[in-house]
Amino acid sequence: MRHTRVDAYENAPRDVVATGNDYAAGYVLPAHAHRRGQLLYASAGVVSVVTDRGSWVVPPRRALWIPPGVPHEVHMSGEVSTRSAYVRPEAADAAGLPAYCQVIEVSVLLHALLLEAVDLPLEYALDGRDGRAMALLLDEIRAMPALPLNTPLPAEPRLRKLCRSVLAAPALEIDIDTMAQRAGMSRRHFTRLFRRETGMSFAAWRQQACLLAALTRLGGGEAVTTVAVDLGYASASAFSAAFRRALGAPPSRYLMLQKRHGRET
Repeated sequence: MRHTRVDAYENAPRDVVATGNDYAAGYVLPAHAHRRGQLLYASAGVVSVVTDRGSWVVPPRRALWIPPGVPHEVHMSGEVSTRSAYVRPEAADAAGLPAYCQVIEVSVLLHALLLEAVDLPLEYALDGRDGRAMALLLDEIRAMPALPLNTPLPAEPRLRKLCRSVLAAPALEIDIDTMAQRAGMSRRHFTRLFRRETGMSFAAWRQQACLLAALTRLGGGEAVTTVAVDLGYASASAFSAAFRRALGAPPSRYLMLQKRHGRET
């Protein structure tokens, strides 16, 4: 796997280049931005990404598309091994990649292409196998379905500050009246403004924040029961049911996928 300096891949004369890095548990990459768009894929471990617009969690077999120029910080849960594809803005536009952050699925083919891409020369031959593989990688990114694995942040300063504090320690017990009081608003004004700013109710936002925090903690090896109790669920079964409804699989299956995925890479 190639570990490439930032300026090397930013300036490489290719539309798509890739690199890989390994990080210790708990490591945080402070806010930074790239001139290229980045597809961030954790081949092992779980990463969470925070921007001014929200927070995203990237579990196994998922990746996050980050458009060019978007400042973001990255938090590692457990030991993390990443594979990232960096795409020139012109190539990203031509491929129809979104102008906003988005979690996508990672197919078996995209997974294999990302693993292969980090071992290619930085200036690979465009008209050979390597060039075709990178072009296919871009096609496969575009074909992947998007997933709602983010918690949006409001632009209104008081709400933004409160939401950042909740993301740091989410729990179902955090109620609307308390949030409204802390924001210096009536309950009615708070609920209307919150929905207008985030596109969702506070109750739905709070549950999303809890479930994404659960993804991060499960990725770090914590027990399902411990996570469920800490987040305020009545029982592990209630937590598992909410997890399944939102993410399509119970926590036990998620954990099995993570372990199997780690062995594959």
